[in-house]
Amino acid sequence: MKNFIILIACAFCIGSCQQTPRDFTQTYPLIDRKETLKNGKEWENMHNLYTRLAESIRKKPAVAKPYVEMAELFMVEARVTGEHGHYYPMALKLIETAQSINPEDPDLKFRALSDKASVLLSLHQFQNAKTTADEAIKSNPYNAQIYGALVDANVELGNYPEAVANADKMVSIRPDLRSYSRVSYLREIYGDLNGAIDAMKQAVEAGYPGYEETCWTRLQLGNLYKKQGRNDLAENEFQQILSERPNYAFALSALAEMHMDKNELATADKLLSQAIAIMPEVHFYILKAEVQQKSGQVKEAMTIAREVLDMLKDDEKAGHRMDLTYAQVYQHLLQDPQTSLQYAMKEYEIRPDNVEVNKYLVDLYTQMGDTQNAILHKAKMTPAKI
Repeated sequence: MKNFIILIACAFCIGSCQQTPRDFTQTYPLIDRKETLKNGKEWENMHNLYTRLAESIRKKPAVAKPYVEMAELFMVEARVTGEHGHYYPMALKLIETAQSINPEDPDLKFRALSDKASVLLSLHQFQNAKTTADEAIKSNPYNAQIYGALVDANVELGNYPEAVANADKMVSIRPDLRSYSRVSYLREIYGDLNGAIDAMKQAVEAGYPGYEETCWTRLQLGNLYKKQGRNDLAENEFQQILSERPNYAFALSALAEMHMDKNELATADKLLSQAIAIMPEVHFYILKAEVQQKSGQVKEAMTIAREVLDMLKDDEKAGHRMDLTYAQVYQHLLQDPQTSLQYAMKEYEIRPDNVEVNKYLVDLYTQMGDTQNAILHKAKMTPAKI
């Protein structure tokens, strides 16, 4: 009976998936990258892979692997282009399709669950991501990537001892960019900035120059230097990123923040405009509004703040939890601490032990003059030593 049900499900899936390449590309469209994001042959290679996978799905709709590979392609494009609301929902649908076609294949099951956990993390659905990663690890307890997903989920949920254990396991299996960068972040959380910098240097050295994930890792190294007050080294890292991957929007934004710190607002505004032209990242818009506020352009800042709220609504429709970002917009741009608190508490209810959430609440309660609650959350700003 069980086999009969599986056959029926597969037959249904095959029937529903019988579509021309044009049908597939209309349902799961690949957005043409902006020229500033094509990065040499990178875009051409991605576009060619997309075309091949769409053709594979057309010819053999009952084969699950191309659906997973297409989902992984969309995950990369989401990171590179910032079009999260477009790509992540499609990636989840493709993963679910692959799972329905061949639910008993252990390798495919693990890969699909691992990818799903990664997407859920990107959507800030941290508990769902952890549940998915826990399920995946039953199929393959020797894969480093899935321990990375557990590190991320446990960090966001405030389960720091578990995150440390996951990171130790991850780096023992595969000491590479992904594992070293997670070790770095945990050291930073526990207050070991020098150790965090050492681990992030190892992560950068383990990556390929110019690759998006290497640039992101170098960005974190620069941020660590900045946190330590070594601004010259931070700026060197951000400039190095741009020499390896021109038009990397996050490096432009990081440089803009450095100019903001020096009150060089015109330069900061110019850099943020460049970043926004490359990628529709909410954080860039928030920074630009802050620059305009500091420049006395209050009306323009309010206009951008309202645009940001619309962007956040679109992200929510795509399954992206944005409560903490809403809180930041209402606190810093709209000067509405009460509404900010409502959103911040929604986040706190989900992740009461997360250090960053508690830090935010300390800042907000301090601004509101609520010393008692500020003290309460300050006690949760540093995880217990392991």
